[in-house]
Amino acid sequence: MDGELHERLADMIAKAADGAVDPAEVLAGQARLSDLGVTSLAYLRLIDAVDAEFGVELDPAAVDSLDSLVDYIRLHG
Repeated sequence: MDGELHERLADMIAKAADGAVDPAEVLAGQARLSDLGVTSLAYLRLIDAVDAEFGVELDPAAVDSLDSLVDYIRLHG
C-alpha cells in the first residue's frame, strides 16, 4: 500500500500541476514540492483532489514533500 499511495499521490501532484511536474521526479527524492515547480494554483488543485479522493482536508502549510503528504493523509484519513 505504501508504494501505491506514493505513486497515486505523485500522479495527483503531476495532474494538479498540469504536467509541469513529472510523477517520476516527485517519486525520485525528498525535494520540496515547490522546488519541483508546484505552484500555489497547483496546491489548490491538489487540495481539492486529495479531499475528493481521500476525504482529507489538506493543510498546504503542513505538506512540503511527497513523504509529508503521505504522512498527512495517513494521520488525518
